Amino acid sequence: MTTQPALTIADYKTDEPSWWCPGCGDFGVLAALQKALLELAIPPEMVTIVAGIGCSGKIGNYINSYNIHTTHGRTMPVALGVKLANRALTVIAAGGDGDGYAIGMGHFVHALRRNPDITYVVMDNQIYGLTKGQASPTSMEGFETRSTPQGSIEHPVRPLQLAIATGATFVAQGFSSKQKQLVEILKAAVQHRGFALVNTISPCVTFNKVNTYDYFKAHLTDLDTMPGYDPTDRELAIRTLIEHDELVTGIVYRKPDSVPFEDRLPGFRAEPLAAQSLEVDPVDFERMVMSFR
Repeated sequence: MTTQPALTIADYKTDEPSWWCPGCGDFGVLAALQKALLELAIPPEMVTIVAGIGCSGKIGNYINSYNIHTTHGRTMPVALGVKLANRALTVIAAGGDGDGYAIGMGHFVHALRRNPDITYVVMDNQIYGLTKGQASPTSMEGFETRSTPQGSIEHPVRPLQLAIATGATFVAQGFSSKQKQLVEILKAAVQHRGFALVNTISPCVTFNKVNTYDYFKAHLTDLDTMPGYDPTDRELAIRTLIEHDELVTGIVYRKPDSVPFEDRLPGFRAEPLAAQSLEVDPVDFERMVMSFR
């Protein structure tokens, strides 16, 4: 009997050169995700990355796994389709604050309430980096960009509070340069049975000169060091987010008894669709057709 060689970090890397700007926070997110997959010992062929449009959308190209680079804002329905087709896969969706909280917001909210077993990593830099520096849904009020030269007059989206209010069963926030904690957050998110949002602060060093690494290091509060903080207490989670203006890192909320969407589907079967007979019973088909007449 032959034994498989132990996995190494090289097994989760590709040879494709990155086109991210030097110093981009997305490098930290990529490294943390690769380390998390390695520490969980999930074989690369059992992982699927579904990414949207934006700088963050390239992350799947740098991870040795199945990779789908989908259209703008459509990460969630594609990821859900993959998970339903093969529930044995570890499905990780990835995107930015624009892809997830602007054009993709409708899909995001419905993914939250359905609670599929998917991990969603949002690389949040409070700006549109790929299109050269416009205000994003998470940009601060008064933030001056190419699209808001006199300062943004809109209130920013609060993704963590929104997620919990919509019924999320796992909500966390990491910081790309805080590697050890981010790796642990990602491991917990992947292991969570249900939809896991990991909003990750990932500074844009080229176009965002306000929300920098130094800014976040000075303003972030680590929930892991907060006395008495209980991530299973939903009300405490929301209250803490309000008090700290969402400038926290760590697991914010986790519902212990989460049941994934696919486990609640009528006629649930564990094997992938490719292994199932998809033939429709003629009697059932005729009954369905007659119901529309």
